[in-house]
Amino acid sequence: MSSSTIPSSTSNDQFQDGLNLSLRGLGVQYPPYLVGPSALETLANRFYPPTTALKKVLSINRFTGIETRAAIGDVDHPLVNQPNPPSIKELNDLFRVEGVRLSVNACRKAIQEWGGSVGDITHIVSTTCTNSANPGFDHFVVKELGIRTSIEKILLHGIGCSGGMAAMRTAAHLALGSSYQRKPARILVLACEISSVLVRSELDSINENQQVRVGVCLFSDCASAAILTNGIGEDLSTAPIFDLLGWKHQIIDDTEEDLGFDVDPLGWKVVLSQRVPTLAAAAVSPCFQDLVKSVPELHGKVQPPIAADFDWALHPGGSLIITGVEQAMDLTPEHLRASYEIYMKYGNSSSATIFSVLNKLRETKGKENVVACAFGPGIALEMMLLRRHETRPVSANGFDSDGTSESWDTTAGVVVQENITNGNGTPRLNENPIATNGAAAETGPSDANGSEPNGTVAADGKPDTGPSLPIEDVD
Repeated sequence: MSSSTIPSSTSNDQFQDGLNLSLRGLGVQYPPYLVGPSALETLANRFYPPTTALKKVLSINRFTGIETRAAIGDVDHPLVNQPNPPSIKELNDLFRVEGVRLSVNACRKAIQEWGGSVGDITHIVSTTCTNSANPGFDHFVVKELGIRTSIEKILLHGIGCSGGMAAMRTAAHLALGSSYQRKPARILVLACEISSVLVRSELDSINENQQVRVGVCLFSDCASAAILTNGIGEDLSTAPIFDLLGWKHQIIDDTEEDLGFDVDPLGWKVVLSQRVPTLAAAAVSPCFQDLVKSVPELHGKVQPPIAADFDWALHPGGSLIITGVEQAMDLTPEHLRASYEIYMKYGNSSSATIFSVLNKLRETKGKENVVACAFGPGIALEMMLLRRHETRPVSANGFDSDGTSESWDTTAGVVVQENITNGNGTPRLNENPIATNGAAAETGPSDANGSEPNGTVAADGKPDTGPSLPIEDVD
């Protein structure tokens, strides 16, 4: 039996038919800079000696399969060009400006597509792993959007790359609670990460401890938002983007030391073991089987559905995560096309990435049903089943179809880069690409063994695989 075949169900944990939970708006806002692999090398060479560990990291950086990453500034951004890495206060001050701005723009896009007003929003569920100030960033987003400050808010922390899906799961429970009370639920779900400015902290650790830390090669900046409703008292003449059919949260036992994002005086530091891709891929099939068994409306056919009957919106934590799940579930690159595209063009934006992948997936026709999946610290696995409605070509990523940046609020001084494409329509790098990332958001299950694609795309739509570069502490 294939690993993705569903045996007969023995679970009593079932979702009822007709939850009436729908995604009716999606908004994704990347910052205006796209940066290539050379940016990290530029910054590393500017401030650090060419140690063995740094050379290994920079070699891995050339073979991640990521062509560009989104970032709030370029390689000359003052915060990453000080004599020492930025302090936690400086990082917080920047997030209060840039993170809030990205978040507000993502929320406005989601609200506009939904078609309601900010006065109709009943709850807000937010998440980030790159800021931990109190009050949380969601408080300032609410003020900027003009939402009443007494609105019910929940800010989730400690969940890293799985945060976007955990926030949606939390919103779904709130919506069902409102349905039980026969009240409308119009829930704004928000995820935001600013990872690029953590690059100096990660490079410091590489230099001082001679550790090969791959997180510095993967992460990017983004905010994304969604509107989840429960169908009570709303105009149903317009089809939703997705219906939410069911979800599952699972912890892989004894993996707390494998994946995390530790607090540090200079921000946060990625924790990522070599076991992550294998652990993640092995956990997906049993979770998928249990989840499908819990959704009765999927069982009307003679044969229960298998993984290949769905499109997959997989959080692109790293190339080995994507290819590992693809192989474990007997999928093809076509099933994971949106995950591959977002990974190669924008990198891993931690909790904010999953809505970007869903946003990309809904632009083209595909399977009726979709599996969304992400991994976070713990190791936590989040999975959802969704039903697709009409395809909607959208300007999903903060760029119009011609590659120019969209109009967005730049009153706090963000440099908006216009016409950032090559002649063939692909994004071109800023002349001074942003230093970027690295440290970023928690570790999005990434390619922990260091074997990563080389940035080119093969005929099957996946990045070509580069040389094997084992990740280990340097003696």
